[in-house]
Amino acid sequence: MKFNTKTIHGGQKHEEATGSVMTPIFQTSTYAQTSPGVNKGYEYSRAANPTRTALENAFASLENGTHGFAFASGLAAIDCVLRTLNPGDEVIAGDDIYGGTYRMFTRLFQKYGLKFQYVNMDEVESVANAVSENTKLIWIETPTNPLMKIADIEAITKTVKSIDSTILVAVDNTFATPYLQLPLNLGADIVMHSATKYLGGHSDLVMGALIVNNADLAKEIHFIQFAAGAIAGPMDSFLALRGIKTLHVRMQRHCENGKTVAEFLANHSKVGEVYYPGFSSHPNHEIAKKQMKDFGGMVSFRLKDESKQTAFSFLENLQVFTLAESLGGVESLVSHPVTMTHASIPEEERLKIGITDSLIRLSVGIEDIEDLLKDLEQALSV
Repeated sequence: MKFNTKTIHGGQKHEEATGSVMTPIFQTSTYAQTSPGVNKGYEYSRAANPTRTALENAFASLENGTHGFAFASGLAAIDCVLRTLNPGDEVIAGDDIYGGTYRMFTRLFQKYGLKFQYVNMDEVESVANAVSENTKLIWIETPTNPLMKIADIEAITKTVKSIDSTILVAVDNTFATPYLQLPLNLGADIVMHSATKYLGGHSDLVMGALIVNNADLAKEIHFIQFAAGAIAGPMDSFLALRGIKTLHVRMQRHCENGKTVAEFLANHSKVGEVYYPGFSSHPNHEIAKKQMKDFGGMVSFRLKDESKQTAFSFLENLQVFTLAESLGGVESLVSHPVTMTHASIPEEERLKIGITDSLIRLSVGIEDIEDLLKDLEQALSV
């Protein structure tokens, strides 16, 4: 199937008992057995639930994987990946990652004996030079949150695997979605999503996803998911399935609107630097062109007036853009990384990579573009 067809039909089948076109919500915790250990494939919903199974099959189909897994949140999915490691193992991650990921790395797993290095993944050499005999996982975010850095997934994977083929490469594909980018096709071992964002697409659920194409790795992930219990429930699984069916048409508009908003901001007298991989001036624009179908709906920028007060004034005066955590919904959202998504990162570390008081992150929705531009203009004029 082509991608647009996969979003609707990929990994799916009509419900057998009634022929229901949509997967039903199997709101049950347990399943009848005809004899001890004899069942119809389901025993207890922590291990598997038919609604979640349908969603996990859809995840796998979208990412060209063989196994998909749905978790209670994106962080629960990351937690599962880290649980495949052992004390003393080392993780190499980008220096610009989601604040919640950084918080999990430094405040949870570091005290359990994992070690973390943070490097600028714009350059493949930075990753290669950081690899040691203890390195077991490369954690790539691309585009990054919030500075929209681009990492060359294929080049990093090939380089790392040439050093040690057992090192796992995981890619947080939340910003790009499988509509724009397919990390497994580029050699990655694991794809992670905060399905709360674009996959769900309607700001009405919290969920995480992992997709792999290795049976042994899938078996380990399933065991951790079952043993730790951070599963997605049937209602949220139903909502995510519904959201995925329009992913392709939503992403088309997100990309169109994102490009127009980025260009508007780049030409505005009160705006400084604009972070958008679709610009030829972006340091890794050519890599973005190579591995992404388009450039997405996420745009970050700085105000020329670098005071927090000016940033707050802009944020408080927006009327169509909603000031809120998260991203990827049909509605346009705006956030202030310093006080919201990246507040858990120490100020010294934020400033090193450029997350300052004047930095604004936009999740450009699918509204009429004229309304979005007017809203930005009036808020910038206040």
